[in-house]
Amino acid sequence: MPPLIAAIRSGGQTGVDRGALDAARAAGVTIVGWCPAGGWAEDLPETPGLLADYPELRETPSPEPAQRTEWNVHDSDVTLIISPDQDTPGATVSPGTALTQDLASSHGRPVRLVGKGDIEDTCRWLRHLGTMLTVNIAGPRESEWPGAYEASFLIVSDLLRYSAGSQPSASA
Repeated sequence: MPPLIAAIRSGGQTGVDRGALDAARAAGVTIVGWCPAGGWAEDLPETPGLLADYPELRETPSPEPAQRTEWNVHDSDVTLIISPDQDTPGATVSPGTALTQDLASSHGRPVRLVGKGDIEDTCRWLRHLGTMLTVNIAGPRESEWPGAYEASFLIVSDLLRYSAGSQPSASA
């Protein structure tokens, strides 16, 4: 039986993006994605930027993160957005996350918010979309949500484990 998730796609920004890429690497799942020209990220603004650590990513012609966001949504089967619980005091949707949601809608791509307690439901939802999926993971930068990297790493690790037939860890 082919795997549910064939690749994790993300743009490599700090926070959710990197947590997802590192979780996929740790699980032996292919990582892909578009990043801004020069490999720009908020913590790595100078060329080669994040490409030094994530050579699997490809540069867009533009240094603007919006192009990276659109191309990652377009080139994926589905987008999963990881963000803080909106019931958390002070939690807001980041501009990049809102853009991702809008682009998924305009490109007709399925999109779903996912949190720690949503792993089983998310995998059931993904199974309805097929197998060998390229899943775009998006969400806030670390500067917009301190702890985003760790949350994303745990959620994507659990998602990959569960989609492969194992139970999520106790962190889910």
